[in-house]
Amino acid sequence: MGALQTEIERRGERIFDLVDQHPESLFSKAGFYQRMMALSMRDEHFKVQLFRFVDVLASLHRGSDIVQHLDEYFAGMRNGYAPLIRTGLFLAKFTPWISGQALRWNVSGMARQFIAGRNPKDVMKMLRKRRSQGIGFTVDLLGEAVVSEQEANEYAGRGLELLEHLGRETRGWTDPLGKNTELFPVVNLSVKISALYSQMNPADPADAIIHLAPKLRPILRRARDLGAFVNFDMESYAHKNATLELFRTLFTETEFRDWPHVGIVIQAYLRDAENDLLDLLDWGRARGTRFAVRLVKGAYWDFEKIKSRQNGWACPVFLQKPESDLNFELLTRILLENESTVTAAFGSHNVRSIAHAQALADQLGIDRSRFEFQLLYGMAGPVKRALVEMGYRVREYCPVGELLPGMSYLVRRLLENTSNEGFLRAKFSENVSEDELLRNPADLISQGPNGARHVEVSSDGASLDTPAGDTYENAALVNFVYEQNQDRMREALAHVRTQLGQKYPLVINGERVWTEKTIASINPSSPEDVVGHVAEAGIPEAERAVKAARDAFEKWSRTSFETRCRLLERAADIMHRRRFELSALEVFEVGKAWAEADGDIREAMDFCRFYAHEMRLIGRPRLTQHVLGEESYQHYWPRGVALIIAPWNFPMAILCGMTTAALVTGNTVIMKPAEQSAVIGAMLMEIFEEAGVPPGVLNYLPGKGSVMGAHLVDHKDVDLIAFTGSREVGLRIWESAGKTREGQRELKRVICEMGGKNAVIIDADADLDEAIVDTIYSAFGYQGQKCSACSRLIILEEIYPRAIERLLNAAASLRVGNPEEPGITVGPVIDGTAHKRILEYIDIGKNESRLAFQRADVPQKGFFIPPTIFTNVSPKTRIACEEIFGPVLSVMKARDLDEAFEIANSTEFALTAGFFSRSPANIERAKAEIVAGNVYVNRSCTGAVVGRHPFGGFKMSGGGTKAGGADYLLQFVVPRVVTENITRHGFAPETTPLYRDEFLGPR
Repeated sequence: MGALQTEIERRGERIFDLVDQHPESLFSKAGFYQRMMALSMRDEHFKVQLFRFVDVLASLHRGSDIVQHLDEYFAGMRNGYAPLIRTGLFLAKFTPWISGQALRWNVSGMARQFIAGRNPKDVMKMLRKRRSQGIGFTVDLLGEAVVSEQEANEYAGRGLELLEHLGRETRGWTDPLGKNTELFPVVNLSVKISALYSQMNPADPADAIIHLAPKLRPILRRARDLGAFVNFDMESYAHKNATLELFRTLFTETEFRDWPHVGIVIQAYLRDAENDLLDLLDWGRARGTRFAVRLVKGAYWDFEKIKSRQNGWACPVFLQKPESDLNFELLTRILLENESTVTAAFGSHNVRSIAHAQALADQLGIDRSRFEFQLLYGMAGPVKRALVEMGYRVREYCPVGELLPGMSYLVRRLLENTSNEGFLRAKFSENVSEDELLRNPADLISQGPNGARHVEVSSDGASLDTPAGDTYENAALVNFVYEQNQDRMREALAHVRTQLGQKYPLVINGERVWTEKTIASINPSSPEDVVGHVAEAGIPEAERAVKAARDAFEKWSRTSFETRCRLLERAADIMHRRRFELSALEVFEVGKAWAEADGDIREAMDFCRFYAHEMRLIGRPRLTQHVLGEESYQHYWPRGVALIIAPWNFPMAILCGMTTAALVTGNTVIMKPAEQSAVIGAMLMEIFEEAGVPPGVLNYLPGKGSVMGAHLVDHKDVDLIAFTGSREVGLRIWESAGKTREGQRELKRVICEMGGKNAVIIDADADLDEAIVDTIYSAFGYQGQKCSACSRLIILEEIYPRAIERLLNAAASLRVGNPEEPGITVGPVIDGTAHKRILEYIDIGKNESRLAFQRADVPQKGFFIPPTIFTNVSPKTRIACEEIFGPVLSVMKARDLDEAFEIANSTEFALTAGFFSRSPANIERAKAEIVAGNVYVNRSCTGAVVGRHPFGGFKMSGGGTKAGGADYLLQFVVPRVVTENITRHGFAPETTPLYRDEFLGPR
């Protein structure tokens, strides 16, 4: 055993001895809180329900509502406490006004376990008490979720007010240790950066700094005047780089360059924490003035893990707790070895981590007064007392604020207290031995194949882990947190700009075909810029394409499904290689923001790989039943020539999705992109040619829908039509396809996806932080030009005033502009025709309803429509019933949930819907009663992911098909059964294979 480990154990044992002299349970407040936490550690389901109930409680105002939610969360418990819970619920229902208040009081007590005070005056009582115990403070103003700039400005104002109050009330206070006090001002304020700007976007840290710096400078100036310390808190990984850059930018400014009383957090659970710390130290040395680092493990582990898995990203945090502990010790060494540059604050409750810092500092000859330990308010009281008794500086992290804005903080603390791997639980609740608690974390890290040490990470942050077996996995979104991805997107935009204005031919039977007429595709942000000139097909070219597709069908339909699947997978690989280029093209041609464009390319890749995966599942003939003496196999034949008519709003994904579904099932294709996105269609044709699609199997045919498109819809040799677009055009296609033309061989199959008038409902108990952000994105993301976009918002009367205030302020804070700039939410609408139509609807809305909000500062150049919100909207008005396809939102008030569902279901569309609620019973009602093809609960109603959210509607939104779903390919084929009598002279095989080879005929 090394000398350092020996010293760590000695110091750790000393801390434990002192802790045991002042025994205290994990939960210093007895009663309700202690019992609830103890039970939650024994029953995971109870824990989940308890934390969800705690989360919603602050938004409930009536005793009856509190008791109702209590019943919904806990009535179904099936543990040993179920009889007691049911008895309590039974009694609570008799006096809900008393029971509700008692519950609120108890949960408020639970919050007070972790929240030091409601306001600056309230928190001073606790700070004075801690001062008498030799413990300092850093005060954190709760409220990390702001949805608007008004809320962000209010947070900044409260921060300044808190700073003034602390400075006034602590005048004359001195540092408890009385040594090296110049490093540790008495007043210490922690600031949450995300609470100061509502439009932070990982892709655009420069914009964040532009908006955050002016809000922070007054706080910093006043802190310096008061002799206070300011620390920048670190939150989710998405904001990490912007926070670091903001810190370096501000404190390199001449005004603050020589101020040492500033600090920032480094989170040891992050894989790149070491690099960040080393970069900070380099910056600090160049700056020439001390600064501080608070080293913590990190509080967003669950969130980061969930977010990364959903998006296909490499998880930025270590997946094993001992890895975070080990990294904490590595970073501790770096901090202490650079003590001449940085003042260290070690934020941990883990006695091993604390003892390591003590032992290492002693080994390096660093006086204990030159660093400090920081621990959370309401946790690990005995450890704090032990450290004070040992002569170390201890500072308590003290959150201040009301219960509602502090709820996310409270839930994180509850998770930390009850974590299976948490140190406090191990020591104070489960009595794990001191020897075990003081073990070197390096000895505890799993070395197995699934251990965190083996996670592969690509240079752009995408996960390289692949699932075992025959499992489909979505492509990762590009993570614009990473600077290299931001740079690649900028480079792609610069490159694509040099390619604008090129000419693109038709492709028929593998040949380039030029026509006299061309379609000019323009940049909606800058209409004088032509993205490309695309050859316009007429009826002669349409006839030629049908013949080419018909001639190619015989061979392609007899090509093995595995060959077809590999074609799709090669196309996906090419898209991945050209991903940034294709995204940049979408920015120019259809006005998509960076993340929206990338999402479209990711969806196209997903369609390729998902449909290849699904074709392998249905490609082989399958035995219908096992019957002795007979074998019957069902399989699928392609339908013939498929006409694909795609929209411009998802120019690569939808065109690719319908095309690949037709190709992989053995059909030949005539691909007609929208005129507005014909260059992107040309890129898809180019990709498939590179992937090796045979001549005639895929034909690229842009042209006027009213001329060439209508001719193909009526053509006798077109067997299948896959259409996504407006209701008006879709119904014409549906009607036309029902007519049988002379010489027609097949009944035409129509796969028709049309529009929506999608509603989002906000229930009375909804989390408005989530509901407002997601509704704003659903309504105004990509300018409302998604068939899934929210165009009707229905708010329950009880929550309406607060919800509408926050909604309007959030809309006023949106970034509107040219989507070439990162971080833009609202760009231009697609063209002049759409621009004129949407403005006409806005005029209609002004006569039908109340114009509550309309953005004034939109760019004059380009087809920009101001985000617009109408209130007092009647469900029967035109703006509430007709699809507008632009950034226009109609808001309606509902008395109760019955009326809300009635309004939501009242239109002729049934595509998507959203529901925000924290009532389990109401959520179940929404799942059962909302009439829509895709119902989203507590999330945005846009952004369907292939395979995960099969997409499509019914009523006047479509024929009930689900793109990206397991049964979608069945729309492109006809089923066929082949039955053979296999009995010969009374003899037959005992078994018949479940699957057999394809019926491909002679080769």
